Amino acid sequence: MNQSAKSYSPLQVALIGGAIATTAAISVFGPAWTRCVRAALALQDSPKGIVDEAWQLVNREYVDGKFNQQDWQATRVSLLSKDYSSREEAYTAIREALQKLGDPYTRFMDPKQYEALTSQTSGEVSGIGIRMEVNEKSKRLTVVEAIENSPALRAGIKAGDEILAIDGKATLRMKVDDASKLIRGKAGTPITLRLGRTGQSAFDLKLTRANIEVPTVRYTLRQEGNRRVGYIRLREFSAHAADQMQRAIRDLDNKKVDAYVLDLRGNPGGLLQASIEIARMWYDKGGIVKTVDRVGASEETKANNTALTNRPLAVLVDGNSASASEILTGALKDNKRAVVVGGQTFGKALVQSVHQLADGSGLAVTIAHYYTPLGTDINHKGIAPDIKVDLTEPQERQLASNPNLVGTKSDPQYARAIAVLSRSNFAQQRANSTYTSQPTSIRGASGLK
Repeated sequence: MNQSAKSYSPLQVALIGGAIATTAAISVFGPAWTRCVRAALALQDSPKGIVDEAWQLVNREYVDGKFNQQDWQATRVSLLSKDYSSREEAYTAIREALQKLGDPYTRFMDPKQYEALTSQTSGEVSGIGIRMEVNEKSKRLTVVEAIENSPALRAGIKAGDEILAIDGKATLRMKVDDASKLIRGKAGTPITLRLGRTGQSAFDLKLTRANIEVPTVRYTLRQEGNRRVGYIRLREFSAHAADQMQRAIRDLDNKKVDAYVLDLRGNPGGLLQASIEIARMWYDKGGIVKTVDRVGASEETKANNTALTNRPLAVLVDGNSASASEILTGALKDNKRAVVVGGQTFGKALVQSVHQLADGSGLAVTIAHYYTPLGTDINHKGIAPDIKVDLTEPQERQLASNPNLVGTKSDPQYARAIAVLSRSNFAQQRANSTYTSQPTSIRGASGLK
């Protein structure tokens, strides 16, 4: 789970953690001070400068002020005593230093990795808006879907179309990742695809790349017996997740659903704020999450009377439901707003801030520990579902090989959720609830990581 944060100033970190107060202060120190500034700027532009920038961020923000019993000042001395012949050497040194913290979530990213992360959390891509796969029978790149409001959909690309060439480069035996790199590009730039379509000769199609909002919320109306159920699947908490969730709930409410199933299985998390905004769509009063930083300062976030529906709700989770998924699940469970069905969740109760470094690389730093509204620490434990339904290996293989069965009666966890929602006493209890349970206080949380 990431929390938006401003990048640390490269100039500040180059000056050994100190800031230049005013230009007048610089002139007081004359030529000697000027030489220090020049040295600092030279350090900033070198691989060693990136090393120190990363060290400074951890020193300032990391949730464990004891740095996993490491002498973090000595680590800096060691890092800056070395000469780095390349950025790659500096990157290796940063990663080795971070490993001593014993926290896999405080991590360094090279520029490509950082760009991939920011693209994922932004919920946008620059391309033409298609999902692809390699067809098992034909071994050719095949369109699975043209995304809504995308250049591909407007150009008439259809599911099942084969991508034979990208800007003249044949795609036979090309991997999906390699094809994606060719298709993505700066918005406004042209691209030509050669397509194969059943019943037609191969043809070229010219498109213009655009910035596209990636769908992270999928929903549908299901008729389950005499009940109308709104099934919503949330894949990750991107910057657009809350807006998409709001649209889904409003559309399904307009269709007079009797209950909801919110599927968070396989959702690895994402932005903290997105999980908070989505929680507020489901209940009006009660806590959502409490975060505690390195000095024990806590911040509690609550619902704010902006719920969109009070219809009965079941939440589906599994061992890959993590981070922001667990914040939302914990909030709904503790406030008795939903019944949780499935497997034990992953157990990640740490918040990270993400920073871009001076050379385009990035650093994620764990800055806080979070707790559910009732004060439960789920780190390394996860959230226990109200109704435990673990899938067998054959069931997992069946759903993986046929995704269309997910969220249907052939999906055991979904089927159990529907059975619970169909109980008249459960439905009445949830529909009439005011959801006002209050969180308990947290003691002894200071210094935890």
